Amino acid sequence: MNQAAIHRALQGHIQKDPGAAELKRLFEKRLAANFTLLQSLFFSLYPESAHRETFFRLQDQLYSLFKKRSRDLKLQDLRRLEEGNWYQSEKWVGMQLYVDRFSGTLKGLEEKLPYFEKLGINFLHLMPINKRPKGPNDGGYAVNSYTEVDPAFGQDRDLARLTSSFREKGICLMLDFVVNHTSDEFAWAKRARKGDSEFQAYYYTYPDRSIPDLFEESLPEVFPETSPGNFTYIPEMQRWVMTVFNTYQWDLNYTNPRVFLSMLENLVELANKGVDVVRFDALAFLWKKIGTDSQNLPEAHRLVSLFRLCLQVVAPGVIILAEAIVAPHEIVRYFGEGALEGNECEIAYNATFMACLWNSVATKKTLLLNRSLRAMPPKPDPCTWINYVRCHDDIGLGFDDAHIAALGWDPGLHRRFLLDYFCQRLDWSPAKGAVFMYNPLTGDGRITGSTASLLGLEKALEEHNAAGITDAISKIGLLYGIVFASPGIPLVYAGDEIGMLNDYSYRGDPDKSDDSRWINRPVHDWETVSHLEKEGTHASEIYRNIQKLISLRKELPILADQDNTRLHDAGNEHLLVFERGSGEADSLLVVANFDSSAQVLNASWLTALGYVKNGEYRNLIDEGSKGIRSGLLELPPYELLWLVKI
Repeated sequence: MNQAAIHRALQGHIQKDPGAAELKRLFEKRLAANFTLLQSLFFSLYPESAHRETFFRLQDQLYSLFKKRSRDLKLQDLRRLEEGNWYQSEKWVGMQLYVDRFSGTLKGLEEKLPYFEKLGINFLHLMPINKRPKGPNDGGYAVNSYTEVDPAFGQDRDLARLTSSFREKGICLMLDFVVNHTSDEFAWAKRARKGDSEFQAYYYTYPDRSIPDLFEESLPEVFPETSPGNFTYIPEMQRWVMTVFNTYQWDLNYTNPRVFLSMLENLVELANKGVDVVRFDALAFLWKKIGTDSQNLPEAHRLVSLFRLCLQVVAPGVIILAEAIVAPHEIVRYFGEGALEGNECEIAYNATFMACLWNSVATKKTLLLNRSLRAMPPKPDPCTWINYVRCHDDIGLGFDDAHIAALGWDPGLHRRFLLDYFCQRLDWSPAKGAVFMYNPLTGDGRITGSTASLLGLEKALEEHNAAGITDAISKIGLLYGIVFASPGIPLVYAGDEIGMLNDYSYRGDPDKSDDSRWINRPVHDWETVSHLEKEGTHASEIYRNIQKLISLRKELPILADQDNTRLHDAGNEHLLVFERGSGEADSLLVVANFDSSAQVLNASWLTALGYVKNGEYRNLIDEGSKGIRSGLLELPPYELLWLVKI
């Protein structure tokens, strides 16, 4: 059973102003409810015969961490428990951004709160703001501290003031917890480098290549172009250290329980700063085992559940997002399986959905999208998705080969077509993207670029192609309209709301020039924002479209994630049709045309569903009631409909 539901039942209706003794009593109830699972998980990773005393330390640590949590946050925890699965509400609409590139500093971000309010954003994912190396740092994912703000963004008190403002305005904050690795400048790594054996054991370090070579037999390369191999030799300590991502990112050794206890303290300290959602970065890599690819291992799942159940005892209003860009049958496992169902992560990225949307853009067909959605394993009721069009990272092509082959396509050739289409290898394609991490040995590669540039706006503007500009704006609305209507929390990538294009300036920065993902990490264009009231610009049209979709979403309780989505077979390979609701009066039918030509739907079918009456239908997006011709509903190129019953 979902432990949060048990905690909610044990808590009952909270007092108006519970005192310290009552708050402690509720903590003890949560600990008692989770104790058996905590004990089982801990000893499954760290055998009781050797680590019984360490488990007792964990119990003491939980209470110590709870005492450090502020009263305001403890009361928020109780309210969220009483509310239930608060993160499944239709009211949440998110934005992901880099603070330095969006507003410069945390103080600057606080000044931008009216911008978020006007657009309708109330859930913010701030890319890493913690201390990091001055040189290459993987966009902040090489961390020197898990809890200290980097001086480039401000000071710790700036974050405290910002999170307080967020709570006042009902804004949910998500920050990263880089759970798999630290930078080589982290305090633990510095002590390891100096020969401290205790801290060398915090990482995977070896005196020679014998063990690393065994690992390498089955470990894939994450960044084959810039960081081949998975181990780096450190002359100062005369040892090899595991560095799966980059040479300056040392992988933490969670087979050592001291690492878990130390990282749990960092996690709760981060939560105690006012973070509502903790994004577990690269959690698929947490447990390493020779003879495997060291991804998605059962031990990694148990470890994440252990983190979650401990956090739930101390700060039950804080939830965890799984950053695992893996196949659908793997991603749903991060919600928990078996006895742990609903007891691992509350949220996960719906990466396959995102990739299939881009596939439909390139092919103009929804065959793979529909097939993938139908094959998606069910998720536990208390869990939900993050749905997105673009993010700071690349677009991976991790489709199920069997699904591609079932459509009569060769999987390898199809991926090559997608790279060619989006990465400027086909003259006729409107897309202007770039390849990320191409592996010539396997032919694998990923796609990067801004939403607007990938959808043709950049090329159309260069060519003064009015029709191309119109199509690009329509496609942006199409993708975001699908995401806003889908079950889960929709996330806008900062800049998409004003149609920002690729930023090629990274090529002149030696710290970024070998990472094409920076093409999609521009400085926010506040000059354009200042002119959004001006009619007739592509930026103002895109902004108003997204603003309206956000407003509509928040007015439709049927869009809360209550497992109420039904995928329809429209009988047209260019259309995506899905329904939110049970078919009752408050249901919503979403119809999307991915083709550059007009497409039609049978009106009698829509009449049977209840969305056409007396030859008319109502589309919420244009607030109109339109007629049907010759028994067919015609959808112009890249048209999106949100139909309600009339």
